[in-house]
Amino acid sequence: MTCYNSGMRSFAATAEPDPLTPRKPLAVWLAGTIRFDDYAALAERLAGEVAEPGGRNPTLLLCEFEPVITIGRAGSRGDVRLAADDLAARRLDVRFTGRGGGAVLHGPGQVVAAVFGRLEDLGFPAGDVGGFAVRFVRGLATAITAVRCGSGVILPGLHGLAGRSGVLAAVGLAVRRGVACHGAFVNVSPALDVCQRIDTIPPRLMADGLEVAGTMGSIEADVQRRVRMPDVRTALVESFADAFAFPRMHVNAGFPIRMQSPPSQPEVVSRVG
Repeated sequence: MTCYNSGMRSFAATAEPDPLTPRKPLAVWLAGTIRFDDYAALAERLAGEVAEPGGRNPTLLLCEFEPVITIGRAGSRGDVRLAADDLAARRLDVRFTGRGGGAVLHGPGQVVAAVFGRLEDLGFPAGDVGGFAVRFVRGLATAITAVRCGSGVILPGLHGLAGRSGVLAAVGLAVRRGVACHGAFVNVSPALDVCQRIDTIPPRLMADGLEVAGTMGSIEADVQRRVRMPDVRTALVESFADAFAFPRMHVNAGFPIRMQSPPSQPEVVSRVG
């Protein structure tokens, strides 16, 4: 397995969150579309505001990025098999970021699920980055199973989850000084032509003998039917609340901090199934 704290290192088995420990409620924000640069500024502020014991509650932010390609610490420009003139023609910028994971194309049809909180507020000891990462990916897998009617393959190293069409959810976590931030990118129904020219999980990170495409697919491509974005958001909210044993959560519409890019109208959460 892989730790997303600083570089790539292994971790041992870790404890489950303690449901009996008094916990802050989880603040859930159902947001609209945001430019990546605005999100990066928002993420810095949220990470700072959740860092203090008496600070902001642990926060789950669900949003969408305007079209852009981001490259995490495990990726490189070489994983994007598009020349500069092709990127310009498609009006796609490339941004390098401090999150974990590789190169990911963002845009309509993808849900960004980002968690911000002290590890203690998420139910783990301050140094248990491994336990947090495992529980995060487990919650992500539960959500995808809920809307996909079948389980995905959790990729070795916790890089994400894959299905028949490719990577369904790419994981890009970071933990700095005991504070978790960023999260995962769930492909629900995007156009896949450009995705198939980006090695989100490049061959160098794939386990030997694992026959899974390293480019991103989508939930709809796997199930061959329409999948509603509100259903995916609902499944993510419920599965992460369960994964981290939150007894209470507060669901809000919009962004937790005023941003330059106004959000689109968020959908109301309803229970899946």
